[in-house]
Amino acid sequence: MKIYRIQNNKLELTEENIPNIKNNEVLVKIKALSLNYRDLLVTEGIAHWKPKENRVPFSDAAGEIVEIGESTSRFKVGDRVTSLILPNWEQGKLSPEKINVAIGGASSDGVLAEYVAFPENYFCKIPDYLSYEEAATLPVAALTAWNAVIEQSNLKLGNTILIIGTGGVSLFALQFAKLAGYNIIITSSSDDKLKKARALGAHHTINYKTHKDWIQEVLDLTAGQGVDQVVDVVGGSHISESLKCIKSEGIISMVGVIDGTTVGSINTGTIMYKSAKIQGIETGSTEMYQRMLIAMDLHKVNPVIEKIFAFDKVDEALNYLKKGSHFGKICIELPE
Repeated sequence: MKIYRIQNNKLELTEENIPNIKNNEVLVKIKALSLNYRDLLVTEGIAHWKPKENRVPFSDAAGEIVEIGESTSRFKVGDRVTSLILPNWEQGKLSPEKINVAIGGASSDGVLAEYVAFPENYFCKIPDYLSYEEAATLPVAALTAWNAVIEQSNLKLGNTILIIGTGGVSLFALQFAKLAGYNIIITSSSDDKLKKARALGAHHTINYKTHKDWIQEVLDLTAGQGVDQVVDVVGGSHISESLKCIKSEGIISMVGVIDGTTVGSINTGTIMYKSAKIQGIETGSTEMYQRMLIAMDLHKVNPVIEKIFAFDKVDEALNYLKKGSHFGKICIELPE
C-alpha cells in the first residue's frame, strides 16, 4: 500500500505492507481525507506540533471496514466510518487522559495512507447520505464547530452569533447556527465568499478588508449591544477584536490559532466589566460526534468542499490550504 510519512521535515510517499490487525483493532481502507490547519503545523514541525521522524500525519479520513479483530464488537466488514482525532475522549468532560492520544500529530500516527489499523474506538459509523469526501471533513472541523455552537453555547433562538472567516470550521458553524435558529453575522475579505455564505444561511455579511470599521458594523447590526457569541478561528491578537464585538456576558469561542498561540495585548478590564467568557474549544468527544451526526442526518446537512486533490498531490493540497483562499474544506481522494 501507499503511505505518507514525515521524513527530514517533509512528506515522503512510500510503499509498505498492509498492516496486520491486533485482536482489538479494525482495518480500514481509506477512501478520502480532508485537511485541517493543524496538518500544516504538523508537517512543517511548528512548536509543540513537531512530530517524530517517520510520523504518519493527518487526522481526518473516511473509509470502509475491511477486517475486524476477534475482540471487537462495534463494526462489521463493509461499515462506512470516519476516524476520530481524540479516540480516548469517548464521553464526559475533557481531562488530560482523554487527550493523551491525538492521531496524526506529535504523539500518534495518523491516517494519510491507503489502509490504517487502529483500535475500534478510533472510528465512528457515518450516515449513508454522505459521500466519503463529505464524511472526511467531519472529525475536526465539523465537531469543533458543533461543540462551540451547540454543546458549549448557551444561546437561545434568535440570539446573534458572529462567525469569523469562511474556512471549514466557520462554515460548519454557520450551518449549525442556522439549524439552531440563531441570527448569523459572518466576516470575510472576499465579497464572492460572502455571497456564498448568504446562500448557506448567513443573515448579515461584512467584508473586513473593504470595511475597515467592521467592528462598528457589528455593533450597528445589534443596536449597539454586541453579539451573544463569537466563533473565532484566528486566535492570537484577534481575540481583542472579538472582545469588542460581544455584548455583556457574551462568549468568545476560540477554535483556531491561525494568528498564533499568544494573545498579545488584551484589555482585561473589558473582560471584567462585560463579564465576558473566553472559552477554548478542543474538538469534542465521540458522544458529541454521534449527536452531531444524528442532527446532520436529520437535516441532511452537506459539508462545503472547495477542492479535491489526488492522493499523490498532497503537497499541492497543503500549499492550497496555506494560501487561505479556500471556501470550505479541502479534500484528498484515494484510488479504488
